[in-house]
Amino acid sequence: MHELLDWVYSIAIALVLAMIIHIFVFVPTRVSGESMYPTLNNGQYLIVSKIGHVFHKDVNYGDIVIIDSRVDRPRTWADDVEEPLDNYLSIFSSSAQQHNVWVKRVIGKGGDVLAFHDGHVYRNGKVLNEPYINEPMEFSMDGTFTVPKGYVFVMGDNRNHSSDSRFIGPVPARTWIVMITYYLAQYLFFRFAFKTAARN
Repeated sequence: MHELLDWVYSIAIALVLAMIIHIFVFVPTRVSGESMYPTLNNGQYLIVSKIGHVFHKDVNYGDIVIIDSRVDRPRTWADDVEEPLDNYLSIFSSSAQQHNVWVKRVIGKGGDVLAFHDGHVYRNGKVLNEPYINEPMEFSMDGTFTVPKGYVFVMGDNRNHSSDSRFIGPVPARTWIVMITYYLAQYLFFRFAFKTAARN
């Protein structure tokens, strides 16, 4: 009986530590959809850094971020607790994937003036060099759009097949979670997982 209690205690401590890490440090997630193709593929697993989110660091142009598409509601700590649980469940069942959390690229920040025409994005009057997009953009808009202070404008790399700030509007800067170098993180994560499985 004493050994069983020790096991339960150890598992409980491990779960608490894991939740703390995943709320404040990093969390695995899964790409849902083709909006970031060819940079990211549907079903691809990623490790996401939450340090920038926790310490409210500014994003940079071109950063790949995870956003909460529900821009009309404030995020709470409950979201930061619920999302890691759903992300882990999604590894085993895609039905657990949260579809309100999107992976996008930062195109504009507060105060930037954006324009969309001739298949290109213009920021403050200069055309962006975007070698990462899948194909020329079909979307165009008359006039310009100024990103409000405290917001970011995000778009998917698969411009013609992406729901992003062109349709939901700019995203409050507090809703993003910056992604670390995902290819390295993904490689290390799965290398560790495979080694652990082999030992067992």
